[in-house]
Amino acid sequence: MDVISVSGLYKRYGSVIAVDSLDLHVEAGQIFGMLGPNGAGKTTTVEILVGLRERDAGKVSVLGMDPVKKGAEIKSRIGVQLQTYGLYPRLTVKEVVTLFSSFYKKPLSPDDVIEEVGLTTKAKTIVKSLSGGQAQRLAVALAIVGDAELVFLDEPTTGLDPQARRGLWDIINAMKKRGKTVFLTTHYMDEAERLCDKVVVLDHGKIIAQGAPSELIAEHFEELSIEFSNSIDKEQERLESLPGVSRVQFSDNKVTLYTKDVSRTISALMALVQNDSISIDDIVIRRASLEDVFLKLTGRRIRE
Repeated sequence: MDVISVSGLYKRYGSVIAVDSLDLHVEAGQIFGMLGPNGAGKTTTVEILVGLRERDAGKVSVLGMDPVKKGAEIKSRIGVQLQTYGLYPRLTVKEVVTLFSSFYKKPLSPDDVIEEVGLTTKAKTIVKSLSGGQAQRLAVALAIVGDAELVFLDEPTTGLDPQARRGLWDIINAMKKRGKTVFLTTHYMDEAERLCDKVVVLDHGKIIAQGAPSELIAEHFEELSIEFSNSIDKEQERLESLPGVSRVQFSDNKVTLYTKDVSRTISALMALVQNDSISIDDIVIRRASLEDVFLKLTGRRIRE
């Protein structure tokens, strides 16, 4: 059953097309990821889905309702964390979470939610005194306290340290185990690979790839990746001729070799470095990732 269904969604701001003929479907119980760089159209899409912004064209159904016509009904059944938010700066963390819990019929315990997002020691702190990362965790708490059936998280781990990010991943996985549906936007590819059942990759308002993360990687890559810094783009032809190499990608001062024979490629690369006194650093061997898929399809890394 689809909890979100979108067909031909279109939104522009003046001469800028933010969302360009978007089609997507989100099934109940999924963690659904929308990936893309800043400006790809992720936040605009979320704002349309939750009824905060009107679309220019297309059909949208959220929980079987149109956000334009049934916005109030939809809002009573969803949780939302946006990149920009107003959090009542003079209230304490507990007061804000308790206030938001009152908007729902069967909310979770405010104290439990505050503990879950790691803000117990800040429960009596007023909101305007929180750091950026703490405010981000509070925004997530407000999205989940209502125990809503559908939760939107718009780049929720931006500004969080690695430990806090992993903690939030646990919270998202716990929501799925409780039967919730999560619509997640992010530009962290590792986050999407770890969490999402299905993803769509956005670039300039268009979907350029969609599917399960493992399926997308398998569709575009059979090879492993050898990545190193210190771009040596003058040697592109020689790198492409190394044994096992199927493709060479230069981006963001990094070189990535895609190879089906890592041992032979590494041996030949080291010989090339030694014989020609070429300097390379930080060699990493890894399997292909969603980042590689985006790089292959667009020619740039997702943060560029």
